[in-house]
Amino acid sequence: MTPAGDKKKGLPEELAAIREAYDRWSAQYDEQENATRDLDEQLLPQLAPPLAGRVVVEAGCGTGKNSRWLAPRCARLIGLDFSAGMLRLARRRLPDRHVYYLQADLTAPWPLAAASADVVLFNLVLEHVPVLAPVFEQAARVLRPGGRLYVSEYHPARLAYGRGATIAGEGGVVFGSYLNTEADYLAALAAAGFELERFAGWGEEPGRPPRLLTLHASLPGV
Repeated sequence: MTPAGDKKKGLPEELAAIREAYDRWSAQYDEQENATRDLDEQLLPQLAPPLAGRVVVEAGCGTGKNSRWLAPRCARLIGLDFSAGMLRLARRRLPDRHVYYLQADLTAPWPLAAASADVVLFNLVLEHVPVLAPVFEQAARVLRPGGRLYVSEYHPARLAYGRGATIAGEGGVVFGSYLNTEADYLAALAAAGFELERFAGWGEEPGRPPRLLTLHASLPGV
């Protein structure tokens, strides 16, 4: 099965370059010092929506660092990521029969049926998305009525400060991040039909903006 948007020619040039950089980075990603990644992992058990008995989509699952915590707590876990290198590590790390990993471009239609999931999570992936609205629209499409959304991402104020993921590519090229403001997040959520529940910043440091932005939202129930 080839998910929509998986072929390199189907990705915009910048996103294809980011994907290739993550493929190269995958072997060292979990071992390198990364305070933002570690804070995201620490916050997940505190902030995740209820998972018991639910179908969970981990959008931008990477190497499966958060899958280890999610998988034992849900009925089914589906991880989506556009990096084959990251997914290779995730599958090795978590070969459980109720865990499925699919290569997919989050900015294109997701390879999932409508109204097939209860929870969608985004962790440290949306900074690589130039426009949020189509991605949140896909999250809304695959969620059932009353479905929950959890987002944990680089804080926009920190990105504006010049702090974000930088990945050295071939020829010394560095791929950075797209700046989506707090207003961009809120507008994209509302356009997709989500109702915002909570919005918070985490990991403040002296003289610097918060490290992470988290938000909880839901679709109207039946």
